[in-house]
Amino acid sequence: MIEVVNRQRKFPLDNERWQKFVEKTWKVIPTKAAGVTVAFVSDRAMRELNRLWRHKQGTTDVLSFPVEQDEFEKAEGSSLGDVVISVEQAARQAKENGLTLDQEIAQLILHGLIHLCGYDHSTDDGEMNRLELRLRRRLGIF
Repeated sequence: MIEVVNRQRKFPLDNERWQKFVEKTWKVIPTKAAGVTVAFVSDRAMRELNRLWRHKQGTTDVLSFPVEQDEFEKAEGSSLGDVVISVEQAARQAKENGLTLDQEIAQLILHGLIHLCGYDHSTDDGEMNRLELRLRRRLGIF
């Protein structure tokens, strides 16, 4: 199951549009999992998640949380995990990079999903970056 939730109020988002985008992206990423959750949050919520899970101060644009499932949960359909996006941070980055908010969010969703697939740009000699650029072209994300 693919789920998109909006837990922030500062920027209006079209959940149905993002649901369709995640479903489209899901078809091209390297996974056999049955589902994922994408959550849009505020900077405040993202700062707390960043502090709790990465022991870092401040906000960040996207965090990925892979799921470890037991046998019972796997029988129900495996989930890859959760992608959490700070919409406020995405808006700042979009402005800095000359992108629309939608373009930035699309890039962050893809980036987060690739992390959930086990890729890590900080340790893989550019493998994740090459995959992400290839998938951006395939999905029309610029």
